[in-house]
Amino acid sequence: MHPTRTFANHQHRRINAYRANSDSYCCFNLLTSDTLLDKVEDLLPPHRERLYPPTETLSMFLAQAMSADRSCQYSVNQAAIQRLAGGLSAGSTYTGGYCRARQRLPLEMVSSLTRYLGELIDQKVPDQWRWQGRQVRIIDGTTVTMPDTAANQATFPQQRGQQPGLGFPICRMVGITCLSSGALINSAMGRFNGKGGDEQTLLRTIQDTFQPGDIVLGDAFFATYFFIAEMQARGIDILMEQHGSRRRSTDFRRGQRLGQRDHLLIIDKPKIRPGWMSEVQYDAAPASITVRECKVAGKIMVTTMSCPKTAPKAALKALYKSRWNVELDIRHIKDTMGMNILSCKTPDMVIKEIWVYLLAYNLIRLMMAQSALLADITPRSISFKHCLQLWLLYVQKIDVLDQDQLATLFLLMSQQRVGNRPGRIEPRAVKRRPKAYPLLTKPRVQAREEVRKYGHPKKLK
Repeated sequence: MHPTRTFANHQHRRINAYRANSDSYCCFNLLTSDTLLDKVEDLLPPHRERLYPPTETLSMFLAQAMSADRSCQYSVNQAAIQRLAGGLSAGSTYTGGYCRARQRLPLEMVSSLTRYLGELIDQKVPDQWRWQGRQVRIIDGTTVTMPDTAANQATFPQQRGQQPGLGFPICRMVGITCLSSGALINSAMGRFNGKGGDEQTLLRTIQDTFQPGDIVLGDAFFATYFFIAEMQARGIDILMEQHGSRRRSTDFRRGQRLGQRDHLLIIDKPKIRPGWMSEVQYDAAPASITVRECKVAGKIMVTTMSCPKTAPKAALKALYKSRWNVELDIRHIKDTMGMNILSCKTPDMVIKEIWVYLLAYNLIRLMMAQSALLADITPRSISFKHCLQLWLLYVQKIDVLDQDQLATLFLLMSQQRVGNRPGRIEPRAVKRRPKAYPLLTKPRVQAREEVRKYGHPKKLK
C-alpha cells in the first residue's frame, strides 16, 4: 500500500479511537461546546428581540472577517437567503439595520470571548508541545490602516511626514501569542503617532497576561531594564536579542563567565526615571538585575535563564529562532484573513472590527489545535490557510454538524502540512508589475474637481 495512504488510514483510526474514548473531543467542538456557549450567554448584553440579535450579529460579523467579500451588503444578502431557505421571510436587504446592530454589539463581549478562546486553547496544550514543559509567549507589534475619515484621523493620526488628505489613519497593535498553538492570548491597540502609541506602552497595559513559569520571546525593542525587572519579580523568564545601542558595549570579559562568549552580568537601574513611570514605581524597582548575555549565530542574546545546563546556548538559539512564528501569525491575520486594511469609519467600530478578526483567528486556531491533538502532531505543522478554506467550504454545504463529520473535517485539516524549509531565503520583491496608475499627490476632493474641469489625464503607456 502507498505510504501516504497508510499514514492517512492510521490517522483516521486514531481519530475515531480518540473520539470514542475521550471527553475532550466535545470541549473542542466549535459549535456545540457547552463551555463556549455558556461563555457567550454570560457576555450577552440586555436586548430585545430584533432581526439582528447580538448572537446573530456577531455570527455575521465573523463571517465577514472570514469571507473574501467583506462588504456588509454581502452579509445581509447571505442572511436573507439563509432565512428564505429555512422557510422564513427573507426580510429586507438594506444594510442599515445590520450596521446599527454591529454598533450595538458590546466591544467587551467580542474582546472577552477572544481572550477566553485563547485561554481555552492554552489550557489544552499538552506538555510535548511546550518548551521543556513551559509555556512560551511571543510578543510583537504591527500596524493596520483604515478609511480616511475625520473621526479616524482624530483618534489614529496618519504618519507625520504625509500631507493632509494623502495618508491613511494608522492603528498600532501589540499581541501576545502562544508559541505552541499559535493562539492569541491578548492584544492592545493604540495610535501610531503621539504619546502612548509605542509598542512598549501598549505591552505594559497587557503584561499581566503573563503567568509565573512562562517564557517571553521578543525582539530587541522590548529588552528594557524595567520590563526585565518586572518579569523577574513575577517569576517569568525572557529571551530577547540585545538592543543595538547596548550591543556595542557588550564585553564578555566582565561578569561571571559561563562559557565561550557567555556570561552573567549585573545591570544597575537607570538613573533617569522614564516619563511613563511614577516616582513610587521607580523607587520600588530593584537597584540592579542579573541577566545572562550570550552570543549565538552572530546575535547577542539577553535572557534571565541563567543556568547553561538547563538552557544551553544551542537550545536558546533554537528557541529564539522559533520567534519567527509570530511573523507568520501576523501574516495570517493581516493578509490571509484580510485585516491589513480595515473598513469601519469610526474609531469605536475600528477597534471592534479588529477584535472580530482576532476572534475569527482564534476560532480557526481552536480547530487546528483539535485537529493536531487527534492526529498526534503539532498545530504549527498544519496550514492555517488550508484550515480556513476547509471551514468556509464546510459551513456553506452542511447546516447541522455531527461528530462523525467533524472528525472527518479534522482529518482533512491535518493532511495539509506546512513545508519544512530551513534556511529558506527569498527576495522581498514582486515580479508582476502593478497597474500603471500615478500616485495620488493631492486630496481626493481636489483631484475630483480637477477631473470635473479638465477630464482624466491621458493614460500612461
